[in-house]
Amino acid sequence: MNLSAPLPTHSINLPDGVFGAFLRGGRGKCPRCDAAPLFRQWLKPVDTCAHCGQDWSVQQADDFPAYIGIFVVGHLLAPVVIAMIGTFGMSAWLTLAIILPVAIIMLIAMLGPVKGGVIAFLWWHGIGAFVKERHAIEAPDGP
Repeated sequence: MNLSAPLPTHSINLPDGVFGAFLRGGRGKCPRCDAAPLFRQWLKPVDTCAHCGQDWSVQQADDFPAYIGIFVVGHLLAPVVIAMIGTFGMSAWLTLAIILPVAIIMLIAMLGPVKGGVIAFLWWHGIGAFVKERHAIEAPDGP
């Protein structure tokens, strides 16, 4: 575990906004520096970033990524289920046999990027134990 202090903000390529941080986290990269992996295993974040030293052990994404995944998968597959039963006249059991594996695969594929995005969102806004970081805005010269 890296117990050194994180690199100062001026030496890190911080994202320009929450969307940039969200994309970095969604790709499984450190939202702060975009130079090191955010996860050491499938859904287990690293304790500290190997490049910038950001402490990720304080993240509290908890079950929120799973709730987002279930919400999105449910809304994507609901029209498909309605079409399969209503339009094509498939039985409920056949529809369940087709949709259930598809839903599980979609949810499993979505959990990693969503968890990375949630961690990035929490970090960007300074929620929980995170500290909000931004580059200092330089004042323009002259009147």
